[in-house]
Amino acid sequence: MDENLNHNQIIRKDARDCFVESLNDAFPIGKVHLAFATYDVTRPVGQRQTNNIHIYIGIDEFLDLCRKLEYGELRYLLQSKKQNGDKTPLYQCLGGTSAEKLEKAGRSRKDGKSLSRTAQLLPGSKSDFLFVADSGPGETTGKGLIVPRFGNRPENHVAISMSFETFSELLLMTRIHYQAWLSAVYAKSNMTESSFARDMTPPPNESEASESTKAMF
Repeated sequence: MDENLNHNQIIRKDARDCFVESLNDAFPIGKVHLAFATYDVTRPVGQRQTNNIHIYIGIDEFLDLCRKLEYGELRYLLQSKKQNGDKTPLYQCLGGTSAEKLEKAGRSRKDGKSLSRTAQLLPGSKSDFLFVADSGPGETTGKGLIVPRFGNRPENHVAISMSFETFSELLLMTRIHYQAWLSAVYAKSNMTESSFARDMTPPPNESEASESTKAMF
């Protein structure tokens, strides 16, 4: 087995000099983890990655996106936007890390701002979708939302061209793995509770047992 295999990887989709992979390591915190990256094969091995952005989508939000995909809503929206020349996102995720959390982790930005990470699913010009991830300076609102403040000049940028089928495979394979993980969590929890209940059940009363035994003779 390849020792460099990412054991958290569920599925990876590649495009020209870039890829997006789905990872299972954020399921315990109720998130789907998508890692976007670009690379340059002309660089030395170990130094080829040029951009790297980690996007975390809430499970409820992710499952709703899967619903739109399966029931045809996403395809309808895509066709409608392409016909009307509408380039606004079909889906958008705003996330990141606040300046306070960065400071506590010892990773404060030089500008003192929050770190914004965004993902957008856009209608593609040469394919069905363009799945884009950006990161850069952001600001934390009073409600805790981190909004980007990098305009059209993000510090990191990854744009992946995807067909409808490729995007579907990314989402649905991730959902299958989440459902399997959730089933395992419930199974483990039930086994633990059953074992606990068994251990807490008192043994039969000795006097009652002896009386019962006497009644047999």
